[in-house]
Amino acid sequence: MIRAGDTLLLATKNRGKTREFREAFAPLGVEVIDLNDLADRDIPPIVEDGATFEENARIKARAVAEATGLITLADDSGLCVDRLGGAPGVHSARYAGPKATDAENNAKLLEELRLAAERDGAGDAGSAARFVCCLVLYNPATGETIVEEGTVEGRIVLQPSGTGGFGYDPVFWLPSHGCTMAELPIEEKNRISHRGAALRRLIDRLSRAREAGGN
Repeated sequence: MIRAGDTLLLATKNRGKTREFREAFAPLGVEVIDLNDLADRDIPPIVEDGATFEENARIKARAVAEATGLITLADDSGLCVDRLGGAPGVHSARYAGPKATDAENNAKLLEELRLAAERDGAGDAGSAARFVCCLVLYNPATGETIVEEGTVEGRIVLQPSGTGGFGYDPVFWLPSHGCTMAELPIEEKNRISHRGAALRRLIDRLSRAREAGGN
């Protein structure tokens, strides 16, 4: 699938994410670049209209790979809340609207939970929830695709806390740490994050394939 000396394109312009992936792939001898490095390439707009994280990541990976000819890694992630039937899910980034801020998304989430609790007659409007990340690695030369997923379990609390992180981190309580995701040091957040879990699984899979004589 991918060998030492290959170039891997991340379907992102997030430099922080790129640093994280570059460090992870370094032991495999793979050069990691992102879309900032291909500003001169004509990559068409990508419509992520999948019903699942995997579908969206596949759409993104394939579109970028076929536009550039490079092995591409794409991810899609979001928050799934049990009491809301898995919402906001793939709509996490735009839950309160196409241009919603983190604060607006959080406000809508908490309001939906309060309404759901009222309908259920429940005293506690919180809910079990999880962050989910799906990674899709796609090789346009062979059509080979590798998919890995990572999750982190927690609970939504109605009182936001913490100034770190972004998105739903201030309302995502981690029982294992006794705090919200937004209260964790960035190093600890990266260690336990859903994206970090998916990335570790992907690297382990590629490493085992190499040891077994694969690509």
